Amino acid sequence: MLKNMNWANRVTLIRIAFIPLVTVALLLNLYDWSPWFAAVLFIVIAATDALDGYLARSRNEVTTFGKFLDPIADKLLVTAALVALVELGTLPAWIAIVIISREFIVSGLRMVAIAEGLVIAASSHGKLKTVFQMIAIVAFILLDAPLITSLSEYTLGGVNVYDALFWISWALMIIALILTVVSGLDYFYKAREMLRGPWAGNRQPE
Repeated sequence: MLKNMNWANRVTLIRIAFIPLVTVALLLNLYDWSPWFAAVLFIVIAATDALDGYLARSRNEVTTFGKFLDPIADKLLVTAALVALVELGTLPAWIAIVIISREFIVSGLRMVAIAEGLVIAASSHGKLKTVFQMIAIVAFILLDAPLITSLSEYTLGGVNVYDALFWISWALMIIALILTVVSGLDYFYKAREMLRGPWAGNRQPE
């Protein structure tokens, strides 16, 4: 199957295939360096998002399949990491529910828009949301790493180092959460005319 694909789509599929490794590294946590391995792998997979986009544009190989698969890869990565963090007790479930629900709702909204012949462009809020989500998730992955937790024995300027990192991680996650909600509302605002109807399908009530 890969032989018939362009390089952009190959990269996307490869990064999807590596997503389970992040979950396994987090949940098994066999070694002290397991969280670091999971964090580095998460960053590498997230960074390849720019790579497949560059390959598609530079080679003029933008495909419908790629447009469909690329955002799914990002959502799978974020969802896998959030679910693992909830399972570990590092992150409250409600935060994961809000973020994952937003992705489902916006994806559904975009599919309806496409069916109606409309294109809802990604906003700067959405791009910024993704950046903060990735950074916040990495921060939470590393919070329970032995090297980081050992910093609780040290203070800097009268402030416990681990406590400072803990609250910085939470600040990043709260910003990501706010941007998640704001960007979701922005999608609904842009689709407001479509949501008012009438829709092209003229579907009859069942």
